[in-house]
Amino acid sequence: MKHLILLTLALVLAGCSQGDYMADLRAYVAEVDSKPKGKIEPPPVFLPYEFFTYSAVSLRAPFEIPLEVEVASGERPRSNVVPDDTRLKEILEDYRFESLSMVGTIAKADNELWALIKDGDNDVHRIKVGNYMGKNNGKVFNITLTQIDVMEIVPDGQGGWLERPRSMMLAGVDK
Repeated sequence: MKHLILLTLALVLAGCSQGDYMADLRAYVAEVDSKPKGKIEPPPVFLPYEFFTYSAVSLRAPFEIPLEVEVASGERPRSNVVPDDTRLKEILEDYRFESLSMVGTIAKADNELWALIKDGDNDVHRIKVGNYMGKNNGKVFNITLTQIDVMEIVPDGQGGWLERPRSMMLAGVDK
């Protein structure tokens, strides 16, 4: 039995040693070795860093009012317009003017014209001349069938107030 195992083992080892399984690898290595050697390019030459000197430090900042404008504006007469902070705010003053839209009008029996305004929450309110709308104390001074004219009181950027007229067209009507 021992002889049979030794004979089998010898046959297996002899079978594995037949043939050259590394012949293709040896051929590839020989082919690569026979090619001419490559040349590595030198690294690129970097120019020395040039420092940047910020020269606009002494200039006026872009968001400051120019000195010439401050002097000129000090000479103009100041407006006496101020918003009335003591009056009760109306419902439509809780919305920006841009979020409101005119959707129609209603004529009363005494020829008084009311405008229908849709707010930012899609609720419709009626207003007449003298009512307020928008966040900038906008007082309605004229209503027609297709337009509402409002006079807003806005800050002038220098501690005072200015009147600014605005109009709102009926939704769907071109200017």
